[in-house]
Amino acid sequence: KKIIFSAVKGVIPETMLIVGEHFKTKYNVSLEKFGVISGPSHAEEIAMERLSYLTIACTDQKLAKVMAALLRTDHVRTKLSNDIIGTEYASMLKNIYAIAAGMAHGLGYGDNFQSVLISNAIREMKRFINNVYKMKRNINNSAYLGDLLVTSYSVFSRNRSFGNMIGKGYTVKSAQLEMRMVAEGYYATQSAEKMSQSFNSDLPIIDCVYAILYEGKNPEKMFKRMSKKLN
Repeated sequence: KKIIFSAVKGVIPETMLIVGEHFKTKYNVSLEKFGVISGPSHAEEIAMERLSYLTIACTDQKLAKVMAALLRTDHVRTKLSNDIIGTEYASMLKNIYAIAAGMAHGLGYGDNFQSVLISNAIREMKRFINNVYKMKRNINNSAYLGDLLVTSYSVFSRNRSFGNMIGKGYTVKSAQLEMRMVAEGYYATQSAEKMSQSFNSDLPIIDCVYAILYEGKNPEKMFKRMSKKLN
């Protein structure tokens, strides 16, 4: 039995689809033949053999166990999940929230505010994913909260670095040119904002990041406005 496992975190820029949806739309690959490798696992730390955890999401748990065994090492531990859609969207959304965390840092907000920002972000992520595909899931698991935390705080995070530059006054274009790397959250923000138009949920962090990146709104003013909606 053949199956595709994806470790891509984000959306296809041209279509704004997550990878599973892209394979289904373009190559007619059903979710039963698709799996996701996710979790807080920066390649830099894995290369340094620092203990990391991967989540293998697949509807076929037997195949998930096979993939998990192939990836498991002394410094890489694996967990199983059947939440393909939720795991993929968490991988997309955490990049947006990491940009927000970077913006906050660039604007001069301290650790106190950033902790509140991220605690609100995980709840916002839960609302977003439940609008897309509601099922029983523990949003505090490493595939969701863990991945969000490492992407928001790590020195290896491209999305946090990108947001930090925007917060310090860089334009989107100048930040992209200086980084010379893709900050996936830039494209994910447009996709998430478009999708959220049909949701009956308040998503102030995504709305704030979108307004700054795509509408040219002032980061300082937008964060002051957004901060009033956090709790």
